[in-house]
Amino acid sequence: MSVLYEQSAVIVRPAVTTDRYGNKRWDYGPAATRTPVGQLNIQPSGGSTEDTEDRQVTVTGWLLISAPGTMPDLRDTDHVEFDGLVCEVTGKVGRWPVPASIRHIEAQLKEVD
Repeated sequence: MSVLYEQSAVIVRPAVTTDRYGNKRWDYGPAATRTPVGQLNIQPSGGSTEDTEDRQVTVTGWLLISAPGTMPDLRDTDHVEFDGLVCEVTGKVGRWPVPASIRHIEAQLKEVD
């Protein structure tokens, strides 16, 4: 295994609940499924500053890349925990195919308050 893919993380898959109006809600609390994964490279991928009514917030972005030949079950509704941070997947998870398999996955992440 390459030294580029020595990080690990926990994929937090939310439980689906229904509110009193019949709307689906994602529950990342105790009912969520937590799956440890390894062979990852998670690196900063820029950031931005967002102004809200009462403060300025810095949003840090991250890029998650799995090792070649690995395909963690990561979905766009999941959260990812690593290095004491909780991040959400932004956009779709990229799955990079090669003939008859998947080479690796990539996902953009951003920190969750």
